[in-house]
Amino acid sequence: MDAMDARTVRATALTRLAIGLIQGIALFLLQKADESKAWPATQPMLYAPLLVCALMVPLIPLAALSAMRRTSLIAWSLVAAVLAAILAVHAAWTGAAPDRLGAGPLSPPIFIAAAALLFIAHHLIQPADAARKPVAPYADYFDLAFTNLIRLFLSLAFTGAFWLLLVLAGALFKLIGIEAIQKLIGETAFAFPATGLMFAAAVHMAVQLTEARAGLVRGVRTVGLTLLAWLSPLMVVIAAGFLATLPFTGLAPLWGTKAATALLLAAAAALIILVNAAYQDGVEPPHAVPQWAARIAGLLLIPIVVLAAYALWLRIDQYGLTPDRVLATAYLVVAIGFTVGYAVAAVRPGPWMKPLEPTNLIMAAVSVLLLIALFTPIADPARLSVASQVKRLESGKVAPDKFDFQFLRFDSGRYGREGLDRLEADRNAEVANRAREAIAHKERTYAQGKRGPDFDKMKVYPAGKTLPRDFREQDWNRSEPASSCTIVGMQCPALVFDVDGDGVDEVLLVNGETMDVFKSGGGSWKKVAEAKAACGAAAFPDDKAASDVRLDAPTERRDLLVGDHRYVLTPSGSACASRPALAPPLKDGLAPLERQ
Repeated sequence: MDAMDARTVRATALTRLAIGLIQGIALFLLQKADESKAWPATQPMLYAPLLVCALMVPLIPLAALSAMRRTSLIAWSLVAAVLAAILAVHAAWTGAAPDRLGAGPLSPPIFIAAAALLFIAHHLIQPADAARKPVAPYADYFDLAFTNLIRLFLSLAFTGAFWLLLVLAGALFKLIGIEAIQKLIGETAFAFPATGLMFAAAVHMAVQLTEARAGLVRGVRTVGLTLLAWLSPLMVVIAAGFLATLPFTGLAPLWGTKAATALLLAAAAALIILVNAAYQDGVEPPHAVPQWAARIAGLLLIPIVVLAAYALWLRIDQYGLTPDRVLATAYLVVAIGFTVGYAVAAVRPGPWMKPLEPTNLIMAAVSVLLLIALFTPIADPARLSVASQVKRLESGKVAPDKFDFQFLRFDSGRYGREGLDRLEADRNAEVANRAREAIAHKERTYAQGKRGPDFDKMKVYPAGKTLPRDFREQDWNRSEPASSCTIVGMQCPALVFDVDGDGVDEVLLVNGETMDVFKSGGGSWKKVAEAKAACGAAAFPDDKAASDVRLDAPTERRDLLVGDHRYVLTPSGSACASRPALAPPLKDGLAPLERQ
């Protein structure tokens, strides 16, 4: 390395360290403003873009400082800041409530979306800038993306190791009565700048390492992807077997999962990833087996994506749009694009799967556009969902008493609240009243029957026993959830057995390694005791053992025996406080739960 190169490396290192330090200080100041509710945290529409830009945009010059022309890097960084700011402003505008300040309106999806958008866009721009033309050779895109992923992993690992050493140092010095280090690392004024500085240093070292050992990095990447590519024949067999079985089983079992679209899109994503693992940078074709598996996978994508589209269309046609269905539609658009390109690549003569290259680049650009659309008013999932659901209500496709007004109030941000305001003025009196009630609610409420076990699917033991009618019909919505078995949709097994010997059965709901004992009294069922598996017994025995339920012989205490499993009975806190427990006592004068 000559003197000029050494000065360039030194200047690059200092610039990266300065960027990291400035980023850390900026994040610290924003965090303190949010904590103290001071400006700019009092202005969500300003605070949100500042936070997202401070967190995301510096990563671009950190990664590309020595790889892009200065004017190109500055221009791209400014464009990235504008894109990130637009997404953040929209998120704050749609999600901010009047009494929320600072980062409150921003949820994790906006940070994930901004990171994904900038990552994909950056790896389309940097290779093109290096090649001095709009589209670079495909191998350049592939190489840069994987190299930067390795650099990111190394940088995060280095930063994590730095903090582990600091925590260890603080603990060691505390042993000898010096707590200054622990106090220092606990101060955000140190934590944010130090993290930014060390991450920037790690990025610089990772860049230097991967450039000096480029052959080693490519070798590790090739080995890993080649091993992954050999899974493509297995995935092809799984997908082909699934499709071949459908004519015999029909589509009803698939629709019955209520997750058909997600599962089919996941299968399509797996095929796409494995095809790319086999293709890699396209310079050298893989072994014949992964080659043919990739071609077949490109064709199998067609029926899988068609089924996913049909499943999604059925749900939207029946129930309208929801945020999840809007996102699924975006995923489907991407999957369709890959499917078309990979199917053409599979059957087109010429160099092996060559059309895969433009397909990947085009779909990367499409993904960037979709992310922008989804996180702006263009195709905001909340906006589209509110419009769809309100239209269904106004057209009579859904009755007012079946309409989810709380989705508009609590789950769709500004668009939902505007939809409620519109419905409040509806000519249908019932719609207007329900909208007015939803607006007045400060927190989500639950309809009767929303809380409670799924009694229809609950197994009841011993054989021949049934749950008491008043237990099934109790208003669990108004009862305190004394057990996790009394929350939405639980299917806990149940024992119906006279635990206290008073001639009236209690209900025991199996809750992990314990059984919650419910007793009727005062017109309702309440939890009065627990029966915990003794000596590390299994949570619940098999069906045969569950038919043999009995109380142990009277001793110092009274245990419940289910087959060969022993459960120790203990009154709950409320039962101990009021002392009714489970009365009256047994014939021998022992009240088993009160003798504990």
